[in-house]
Amino acid sequence: MSASDLSFASPAPADALLACDVAVVGGGPAGLMAAEALARAGLAVHVFDGMPSVGRKFLLAGKGGLNLTHSEAFEPFVGRYGERAAALTPMLRHFGPQQVCEWAAGLGVDTFVGTSGRVFPTDMKAAPLLRAWLQRLRGQGVQFHMRHRWVGWTEGEAGAGDAPAPAAPGLRFAAPAGEVRVQARAVVLALGGASWARLGSDGAWVALLQERGVPVAPLRPANCGFDVPRLAEPGGGPVGETRRDFFRELLGRQPQPATGWTPFFTERFAGQPFKSVAIAFTDSQGRHFERRGEFVATATGVEGSLIYAASHLLRGEIEAHGHATFTLDLLPDHTPERVLVEVRHPRGSRSLGSHLKSRLGLDGIKSAILYEQLGKEGVNDPVALARAIKALPITVVATRPLDEAISTAGGVPFEALDAQLMLPALPGVFIAGEMLDWEAPTGGYLLTACWASGQAAGEGATRWLQR
Repeated sequence: MSASDLSFASPAPADALLACDVAVVGGGPAGLMAAEALARAGLAVHVFDGMPSVGRKFLLAGKGGLNLTHSEAFEPFVGRYGERAAALTPMLRHFGPQQVCEWAAGLGVDTFVGTSGRVFPTDMKAAPLLRAWLQRLRGQGVQFHMRHRWVGWTEGEAGAGDAPAPAAPGLRFAAPAGEVRVQARAVVLALGGASWARLGSDGAWVALLQERGVPVAPLRPANCGFDVPRLAEPGGGPVGETRRDFFRELLGRQPQPATGWTPFFTERFAGQPFKSVAIAFTDSQGRHFERRGEFVATATGVEGSLIYAASHLLRGEIEAHGHATFTLDLLPDHTPERVLVEVRHPRGSRSLGSHLKSRLGLDGIKSAILYEQLGKEGVNDPVALARAIKALPITVVATRPLDEAISTAGGVPFEALDAQLMLPALPGVFIAGEMLDWEAPTGGYLLTACWASGQAAGEGATRWLQR
């Protein structure tokens, strides 16, 4: 999709006061869905976004196949939203997985259910859907203002000409030609979280809401990777210990833990996947996670779908105790008894690596992680080795940086909003998408809730204006 398909010239001259029915700030899935709901009600809608084109994160997320939603039954579906399931349930009942598929079909995009239950467009691509959606929005009269970055509020400025009387606080945007001020009867904020800042979601909105007294839960990485602690070298101190760490200890300050696999493991296996494995984790509150799948070893730790699915529990345990340890089952189809028998089987002159490969099919990264975690002495103990193959402890000590995460936890709590997603502290201002305080695993749950909350905010703003 070319940039011209998604970018639009702004009709607002610099230093002008633009008046409209509704200003939607943010051109991602939630903002565009809110704009559609508002335009369908006959309102004059203007969408503002700081990037040169809309839907940039949406397009990038669809590079490997656009996962629209999930086909599982409604009750387990809403259960994926954890502590925020109750708050999101009404929105998802109104615009959930079935409605997502019907909406896509209305844009001429057919869908199918994959083997994992995830729902995709038949061509797996995001660009055709976004192109058709934008054409429909333009046909409904929605106007787009690109490279307009929201930078603050105006103070009590009235609309110009015969524009409707203002209701929501005025907005200020930094635009290529200078500052643009906007006075709308209602505002929908859908600026995303704080991951993938290069695509527009940088969390700068937090300070703008807090200065108006709106509570915001701290933004944290969700669906993220984790760092492992650097193991000790044989007969020496921790790998990567620095002079700064040494002096911090002398001064009685806790040194920052060194992270990452050993240089040997990193050099040979960073970027490689652990396939057909299972992980299990129980946090200090007794919450248990266990699932099969795959994940990837990184230079500093682990990431990937199986890790993302447990990330909220791992992150919480690290926040509470400084570390979290899950167990890795390298052979989930084998019983512990069978593994022990095969490990103990006489290997003659063969190396241990050759023995594990021939008897259990363990080689490559699976074999390497056993040496990485157990060391030479540990792998030569048959009982310890067999136990590790079925339940190898992997400790993580930090999440990867927020900007690397797929999504964001934290944001405006539902308790600060009314049932229409409006801020009572800022009448006429509605919140949608990842700006809200919720999180969900990958698998279509993120997009569905963004669309559902955008629909709810758009319809809520419509009702508020009609009232």
